[in-house]
This record gives sequence, structure tokens and C-alpha cells, in this order.
Amino acid sequence: MSEVDLENVKHLIVELEIDDIGPAVQAALDNGNEAEDVLKALSDGMTVVGKKYEEKEYYLPELVLAGECMNTGLEILKPHLKADRESKGTIVISTVKGDLHDIGKNVAATLLTSAGFNIIDLGKDNDPEKIVQAVIDNNADIVALSSLLTMTVTEIENVDKALKEAGLRDKVKIICGGAPLNQELAEKLGADYNCDDAPAGVEVAMKIMAEK
Repeated sequence: MSEVDLENVKHLIVELEIDDIGPAVQAALDNGNEAEDVLKALSDGMTVVGKKYEEKEYYLPELVLAGECMNTGLEILKPHLKADRESKGTIVISTVKGDLHDIGKNVAATLLTSAGFNIIDLGKDNDPEKIVQAVIDNNADIVALSSLLTMTVTEIENVDKALKEAGLRDKVKIICGGAPLNQELAEKLGADYNCDDAPAGVEVAMKIMAEK
């Protein structure tokens, strides 16, 4: 195992070097590093990025670029990761029906993946029935919903209702995020938690699973 390779992978994530991260991940594998160790280096890099974001050293564009770097590395890693790698939990993530904005959702999905969660990313503009079906198909622990438009936040309430009608609401927590939302409004709409940004989403997801 080469610590130099792993430190380089972490460094490239932090420095947002999207052109170099793929070759660095491949080099780390070629030099005998375990895929799980390379994944940890990627995750450690994303943790640093998250801290820089919280400290206002990085902003949304940097967070998005870091997410793209992470995804580039993950694509190379996936075939090498052990199938039995223990997941922290399964999260169905989606932008709500009528909302086509997915940058924040994509960053959240990347950070949650790097934190060890099994992510079922449905993409954007999904109706409640599709989200409920994904919860059933994947035995999900958490539903994560993104809504950036004021006129679409009520879709969170529709997902809550659909989960109740399917008899699943007691089995899953709903977390949500987006510019129009705060904790009070999220709870009125039936969600359990509002997350101001993607790093907060990871913290909340960890908390939910720790309490299960």
C-alpha cells in the first residue's frame, strides 16, 4: 500500500483537480492499494471540502466540482469494490415533481455515497408514486427530497401522504433541502428534517441511522 498514492487522491479532491483525479485513482489501484483504501481517501477529501464549505472558504461551485471529482473517482473504483462492503443505510434521493433543479441533489448524493450510504438516485421531477416504489424495492431507510422552487415544496407533503398510504411512513425518515425550506416549514409538510446544505444532510442521515 502506498500512502503517497492515497494522499495524492485526497489532495486532488480537495484541490478540485477533475482532470487528474481519474488517473490518480487508477494509479493508486495499479500500485496495489485496496479499493476500499482509495475510497476512504476520496471520502476524506470530500470531508475536507465539506469543512471548507462550512467555513465559507468554498462555495456551491466548488462543492459541485468536488462532487464531479468524486463521481469520476467512483466510476473507476466501483468494479473493484467488494460487493459486501457494509452500507450505513439506504437512501432514496430525488428532486420533487415539477422541479428540474438537481445540482444540490447531486452534490448531496455524492457526499452521502462517499460517507458510506447506499444511494438510489431517482433524478429529478419524480412523482410520489415512483419515490414510494423505490422505497419498497430497495427497503430504504431514508427518503431525501430536494425542492428549490417555492411552488414545488408542497410535493414534499404529497410524498409524505403517499408513504403513509403505503404503510411505510413509520419505517422511513424524510429529510429535505432547498432554498424555500426551513425546519418549521419542513415539519408542516410532513418531513422530519430540513438540511441547509449537503454536508448537513450527511450529518442528519448519520444521526438517523445511529438512532435506528
